[in-house]
Amino acid sequence: MKIAFFGSSLLSAYWNGAATYYRGILSALFERGHQIVFYEPDAWDRQRHRDLAETPYAQTVVYAVDEESAVIGLVQKAARESDLLVKASGVGVFDALLEQAVLELRRPDSIVAFWDVDAAATLERIGQDEADPFRSLIPLYDLVLTYGGGDAVVQNYQQLGAQRCFPIYNALDPSTHHPVPADPSYDGALSFLGNRLPDREARVFEFFFRPAQANRRMRFILGGSGWDDAVPAYANVAYLGHVYTAAHNAFNSTPMAVLNVCRESMARCGYSPPTRLFEVAGAAGCLITDAWDGIEDFLEPGRECLVANDGDEVSERLRHLTKAQAKEIGQAALRRILGEHTYAHRAAELESLLQSL
Repeated sequence: MKIAFFGSSLLSAYWNGAATYYRGILSALFERGHQIVFYEPDAWDRQRHRDLAETPYAQTVVYAVDEESAVIGLVQKAARESDLLVKASGVGVFDALLEQAVLELRRPDSIVAFWDVDAAATLERIGQDEADPFRSLIPLYDLVLTYGGGDAVVQNYQQLGAQRCFPIYNALDPSTHHPVPADPSYDGALSFLGNRLPDREARVFEFFFRPAQANRRMRFILGGSGWDDAVPAYANVAYLGHVYTAAHNAFNSTPMAVLNVCRESMARCGYSPPTRLFEVAGAAGCLITDAWDGIEDFLEPGRECLVANDGDEVSERLRHLTKAQAKEIGQAALRRILGEHTYAHRAAELESLLQSL
């Protein structure tokens, strides 16, 4: 199958949390014999902060964002040459234009899909605005795929008229995320990697900064963009800024534990396991995650991860956790994820789904 994919960026993870998700699922689809062209805008300074120069599994087309007509031309080309035409959410430029264009310019014998990598935010936006232009387009797509969300998201999309809606969850790509030797730069009690976003900020202060303040003798490691003015108040927090993908394994393998903090909308929705969960487990890191509905379908709390309901519980987990216990939890998580939750598993699910259409 020839697949054309319009997304935020495949080449850069800079302010682009979906990058590793795209890379994992598309590389796994390539391994199953599919041909992929990924279209991404030259926007948000991402091309200056590339993690990848190119990929072996997808041809990448980087387009300028100063002319609508040029974007329409790319959609025409993609529609003409693909069997599956995908518009992802959150491209960041010309989203409304692209969402309509892929439908208007489609080939009659092709499949057109909307791939929502932030369904909680999309559905919340639509729910607050009856006039949102995307609302009327949902029934026209052959398929809506989501980053996660479980039955609640599926039912919500179906109520909005979606013909079919299926979650394709995050997973592990063991070729890129795996255990590595410890790096002293990332040594500490707890690390967290995540950009500063309005939907996440308060939860990071609760689950990361509050335990850091309560445990001054422990070293905390923070990666991600946007936290510059928050860190100076915490002498025991080492701030790294943007952490490139190549360093993720050491970041996750080295500290005693690694924190996951879901954005507010995803925690509220549930069943949206973030990329970080699989990357940490893939590196055999000991994950401490905030509580969200559905975690047990991916990792077993207490044996394959630790769960905390607030910052006090994060502190409690850290005070009682030994390095031996952390290692045991990390190894158990790695076994579970390799056995059930790799992108090879997800690609097989998606391929079966597409064949049934």
